[in-house]
Amino acid sequence: MAVAAAGMAVSAAGAAPAVRRSLGRCRPLRGGAGPRGRWALPAGGWCLRLCSTRVSLEGINRPVIDRIIRVDHAGEYGANRIYAGQMAVLGRSSVGPIIRQMWNQEKDHLKKFNELMVAYRVRPTVLLPLWNVAGFVLGAGSALLGKKGAMACTVAVEESISDHYNNQIRTLVEEDPEKYKELLQVIKQFRDDEREHHDIGIEHDAEAAPAYSVLKTAIQFGCKAAIFLSERI
Repeated sequence: MAVAAAGMAVSAAGAAPAVRRSLGRCRPLRGGAGPRGRWALPAGGWCLRLCSTRVSLEGINRPVIDRIIRVDHAGEYGANRIYAGQMAVLGRSSVGPIIRQMWNQEKDHLKKFNELMVAYRVRPTVLLPLWNVAGFVLGAGSALLGKKGAMACTVAVEESISDHYNNQIRTLVEEDPEKYKELLQVIKQFRDDEREHHDIGIEHDAEAAPAYSVLKTAIQFGCKAAIFLSERI
């Protein structure tokens, strides 16, 4: 979410009223792209079979749920824009397929949060147009530093997002783990995916990027700012 969020409004008409889905854990494919062949990901439709989009709104902590879903929707859209920017620069390079595979997962994440926003009747952040531009600029800008720069951006962003998801998991467990069971499943699955993306970045020499520590710190500062604003506005 390093300045990550989106310019896409949620369409209420798009949610089927009683779609049954379930979450399954992602498994890395064997042999994949990349120098070590360790982190190949499915190229779309991977493992996310989502839970029912029909939820009970009775007794939920509305301020907490609104904040969680709003910021996560913004963050997943921002991640999509970051990967779009990276693909615009590096799409035909050796890391293009790896970026594409991670982007495909982020598309599935965004699709789920679009559904959850409708199901929980949460409005999107008003900052989506800003995150739309900022995410793409961040992705393209990091990619202009080369493959290592793009991977350094991925590491910084995904580390921030996975830490943010962990905070949300703790909040929901403290609230009522049974009441928010479905939402917890979704967030835990997505956290694991973001951790995997982080590890992919490390595997592809993110730490060898120019001024890695400075770049990572700057991006994560942007992440924190984007999270703070998107939760509230």
